[in-house]
Amino acid sequence: MTVGESVRRFVSRIEPRPRLVDWSIFVLVSFEVASGLLSFTVGTPDGAWLFWLHAVAGLTLVALVGFKLYRVRHRVTNRHLWNRATGVSILLTVVTLSALGTGIAWVFGADADVWLWNLLSVHVFFGLLLVPLTLLHLRTHFRPPRRADFEERRAALQYAGLLVGGAVLFRAQETTNRVLDTAGVERRFTGSKPVEGSSFPVTSWVADDPDPIDTAAWSLSLGGRVNSPLELDYDELTTDAELEALLDCTSGWYTVQNWRGVRVGDLLDAAGVDDDARYVRFVSVTGYRWSLPVEEARDALLATHVGDNSLSHGHGAPLRLVAPGRRGFQWVKWVEGVEVRRRGDPAQWLVTLISGFD
Repeated sequence: MTVGESVRRFVSRIEPRPRLVDWSIFVLVSFEVASGLLSFTVGTPDGAWLFWLHAVAGLTLVALVGFKLYRVRHRVTNRHLWNRATGVSILLTVVTLSALGTGIAWVFGADADVWLWNLLSVHVFFGLLLVPLTLLHLRTHFRPPRRADFEERRAALQYAGLLVGGAVLFRAQETTNRVLDTAGVERRFTGSKPVEGSSFPVTSWVADDPDPIDTAAWSLSLGGRVNSPLELDYDELTTDAELEALLDCTSGWYTVQNWRGVRVGDLLDAAGVDDDARYVRFVSVTGYRWSLPVEEARDALLATHVGDNSLSHGHGAPLRLVAPGRRGFQWVKWVEGVEVRRRGDPAQWLVTLISGFD
């Protein structure tokens, strides 16, 4: 028996049915995109399971893509078999391998600057690009799964083996990072790298980039479901409250800083919150906004200083929300309004994509 025959026999024993492979890739791509986006909102260790599942699903996807490429290799290498859908298939393959490769490289400690993006941001870009390409690929290669594909006990064992293998590889990667120090630094469960000192990066979400704000012309308004709305100039803010908090940015870094400013709870007490209030919305001069439950908002800080220094414009001066346990994009910069509300604000997700655009 030749080596090629041995490989084919081995692959045929462990590979699920072709249609199951194709639909499993679609399901896992959908899960990876959804879990990746959801992970942006997870900032406390009790949500670490989501990152674990994202990694295991990604490693399982590697095996499924390998099966797929092995099966169609002759159609790709033989140009006489190409058709209009071949270009989409090749592009989808390149993007899939790029998304998987950049994700695995980031986990093992690699990084690179691509224009203004780091390796994690490139991974996210390729992951999002997979969605339209996968749907387009399905449109040209649509074959619904059959009942027979799911009835074989062998298929269940194959998928169990793939998932267990993904989990084992993930644990092996963690062990390798610890033993060989391949990650270079101790990361959080989110994958973010530490940034020491007060010179942490200035990052903004999408297009938020306002001109520097003149504090003499700026004021903070607090309204909504309160008894006594407030309008405070910068000099009227009592900024003696301090809070040490960890800022974990979705671009892949984190920092622990001592922040100083005014407690949101003190502002709410001064305004008098209505009994039916449930959320507090923080609004930027750019239109960007985010909401927190009232009780969580009470423990947040509207910061005017970080460390011993006043906030710089890039870090959100004159006022920035500091929300422990939340990811960096939820720490609203350049805050000019606080609104107490009965309901949440689902439109805030849309605003994160369009705020700052003229």
